[in-house]
Amino acid sequence: MQRHWFKRIAYRAIRLMVRLMAVASFRFRSFGSRNMPPEGPVLVCSNHQSHLDPVLVGMVFGRRLNFIARKSLFKFALLRWLIQFLDAIPINRDGMGLEGIKESIRRLRRGEVVLIFPEGTRTTDGELAQLKPGFCALTRRTKAALLPVAIDGAYQAWPRNAKTISFCQIQVFVGEPIHFGDYEQIDDKQL
Repeated sequence: MQRHWFKRIAYRAIRLMVRLMAVASFRFRSFGSRNMPPEGPVLVCSNHQSHLDPVLVGMVFGRRLNFIARKSLFKFALLRWLIQFLDAIPINRDGMGLEGIKESIRRLRRGEVVLIFPEGTRTTDGELAQLKPGFCALTRRTKAALLPVAIDGAYQAWPRNAKTISFCQIQVFVGEPIHFGDYEQIDDKQL
C-alpha cells in the first residue's frame, strides 16, 4: 500500500528525531539492521521489555514497520492520534483479536513489515517469557520472513510498573532473517 506522501515523510522525520533522542538519552546502539530483507513480507519478532520497545525497534530499520497495538491504547486521545497516524493495527488481547490478525495478514500479503511481540505482553522480571504461538500462524499463512530482534536494557530503563525512566544504555540486536523455505518443514515448537 502506498501511503500519502505526508505520512511517509513524517514517519521518516519521527524516526530520525526519536533516534537522535535515544542516542543522547540512552546511549542507544543497534546491531544487524542490515539483516532486514529489502522487500517482501517480514514479521519482526522481538522480546518485550518496556513501553519503549515499539519505538526502539521501529527506529532501527529503513523500512516502515506496522505496529500491533492493544486496543486499550486507543482510549487515550494523544496516543490514539499518534498510533493511528502511524497506521497501528489494533488488537483485542481479551478476545481472539481476529480483526487485528486479519489486518496483519493483509499487510504482510501486501509485502509490508509487521512488528509483533510473541511474548504477548511486557516482561515482569526482565527475562524472556514463554512465546505465544500466534506468530507461527501469521508467518505460515503469509510465507513472511521472520526477523528475530533482541532488546537489551529497556527493562532497566523503564520496567513494567515504574513511574519514571532511568537513563541507562539500551541496545537492539537484529538476527539473520529466517525465510519461509527455512521453516516450512519444521513444526511450530521448533520454530
